[in-house]
Amino acid sequence: MYAIGIDVGGTFTDLVAIGPDRRVVFAKAPSTPQDQSLGVMAGLDELARRLGLARGDLLARTGRLVHGTTVATNALLERKGATVALLTTEGHRDVLEMREGLKGDRYDLRSPPPEPLVPRQRRFGVRERLGPDGAVRVPLDIASLDAAIEAVRRAGATSVAVCYLHAYRNPAHEIATVERLRRALPDVYVSRSSDVWPQIKEYERVSTTVVNAYVGPAVEHYLGNLERRLAAAGFAGSLFIVLSHGGMAPVEEASRLAAGTVLSGPAGGISGCRRCAELLGIADLVPFDMGGTSTDISLIVDGQAMLTADAGLAGQRIALRSLDIASIAAGGGSIAAVDAGGTLHVGPASAGSQPGPACYGNGGTAATVTDANVVLGYLDPDAFMGGARRLDAAAAAAAVDGIAEKLGVSREQAAAGIHRVVNLAMADGIRLMTLRRGVDPRRFAVLSFGGAAGLHAADVARELEIPRVVVPVAASVLSAWGMLASDLRYEVGRTSIAASGRTSVAAVRDVFGDLEQQATARMRGWFDGPVRLERSAEMRYGEQIFEIDVDLDGLDLASPTLVEALEERFHRRHEALYTYASPDQEVVFVNARVAAVGSVPAIAVEAAAMASEADAVPHGRRRVYLEGWAEVPVYRFDALKPGDRIVGPALIEAETTTVRIGRADRLRVDARGWLDIAVGLEG
Repeated sequence: MYAIGIDVGGTFTDLVAIGPDRRVVFAKAPSTPQDQSLGVMAGLDELARRLGLARGDLLARTGRLVHGTTVATNALLERKGATVALLTTEGHRDVLEMREGLKGDRYDLRSPPPEPLVPRQRRFGVRERLGPDGAVRVPLDIASLDAAIEAVRRAGATSVAVCYLHAYRNPAHEIATVERLRRALPDVYVSRSSDVWPQIKEYERVSTTVVNAYVGPAVEHYLGNLERRLAAAGFAGSLFIVLSHGGMAPVEEASRLAAGTVLSGPAGGISGCRRCAELLGIADLVPFDMGGTSTDISLIVDGQAMLTADAGLAGQRIALRSLDIASIAAGGGSIAAVDAGGTLHVGPASAGSQPGPACYGNGGTAATVTDANVVLGYLDPDAFMGGARRLDAAAAAAAVDGIAEKLGVSREQAAAGIHRVVNLAMADGIRLMTLRRGVDPRRFAVLSFGGAAGLHAADVARELEIPRVVVPVAASVLSAWGMLASDLRYEVGRTSIAASGRTSVAAVRDVFGDLEQQATARMRGWFDGPVRLERSAEMRYGEQIFEIDVDLDGLDLASPTLVEALEERFHRRHEALYTYASPDQEVVFVNARVAAVGSVPAIAVEAAAMASEADAVPHGRRRVYLEGWAEVPVYRFDALKPGDRIVGPALIEAETTTVRIGRADRLRVDARGWLDIAVGLEG
């Protein structure tokens, strides 16, 4: 049976198939933002053609299809989600406005706060009240609830978020409210906080539930539509969706927890990078994913991807755990502009897939990073997408000329400036993930992937003195490839506030025991393969107002010194993050968390016996602009053999990506056919 990974990006939809013979075949199709499933089906047509099959035959022989979608992401970024109403405890409807009293930039006194997804006129109070222990202080008032439901109807809401005070302790009032809502408004999407994120912190819980309600209808509609299209085309296997934490889940879970899909596509790439780290034997990697509209940067430390509960998008707080990814508005389609002061900027605006860069010939006239790369000779207009899509070099030159005229420089200097500025922006993104967190990037290697990354990765690494860049064979579709390396994952958490000095081994064991039973039961409903459990806790010192995530794997829950072991793990983690620990302070255990992980077979990658090292043979030469025009050798990626060596400057071309190495760089092809680049400090 085949396994297929599908990643929908801003410009292209990437597809990867791995068959019974372990051969990897990949394809690309233009993304279709108006209905992503159209691009998915077109991509499946192309994938089937490359496999020598009809689409129906391929789908009939596919057991697992794993998909990363940007439907939720786009709905948030473009403010095109559902019309949401909020039902909350009477007197607390302004939590979304008050937030935590913080601004994105605390020193910018003029910047307005993010606009709530639910305006005040669609936020309705319901008479009820639970105490912080979950005890009922004021019973749910049915007349008040019915009045609120009628107000929801009059407001024309298509989705409702239900979030009552302290419902994480006792969901009874929320459950009763949802039952009554569904009877009165059966066509309305409903999201309740005790189901989405049942943990302490009112603003985070309300915001996350509202985001889920805002994107939920679009995600549910899209996934249902995709399921129907696939079924009509002959697919009878399992369809899984990659969630923001890097694990995958069935369609019904992704529809329920739609807010968990906002980083669906990038999460697949990090799963792929984690598998690459295993194959390469490299513990510390910087995943560097440059596509058409953005660059996603993350960290893999000691072989593990970094998770966070502090994520957000478009000014909206999403407290669900997700991979820690920094998204930079820098991609192949990023638009260059000159401001009134004569300063060159690249991004954040993007030409996207329609009209795309000027060189695409779809009517775009703005100069983009891709246009600059055409002008500089880094991209061959006749070889783009394997020659299937010829680039318009004249249109690229005309677009860049507009920038050159404003800057008062030559066309080539303007293009080189665009290339340099976008590289600096991406280097700053890596600094954000490393140096600002006390991590030295020089001990990492860069894993370059995404269709546009190869032309920039070595220069970005050089800027940061990172000594090594690796480019896998499937670099341009690594997110789709990585989705096939994703395990199934279901996370469940519970707030259980207790100072370590006033809790017991039995209490801790009971909390984790209940969560493990709940997580395992849900996973067994999806998967009959091997399941492992991962435990963690969110803890803090007594006087702190924030918690840190502490990995508890390997702890013996039956040990009589369990509480002391929890404290020791916390102290070590706090010191690793902030360079100090305070063993004399009281430690507070706030949230327990368990993840059930269903392990799928690892992606097999063929490795050849290494031939003796020899200089690779170029298939041609091309005139490119470095510090001036120069002839450089051009190599075909698919013609390189393990053991081949290349000395920069040079270009390595594949059907869907091009890799550029500088003057001081040295490249070696490893046993898997991947490019292993030693980065020189002068390029």
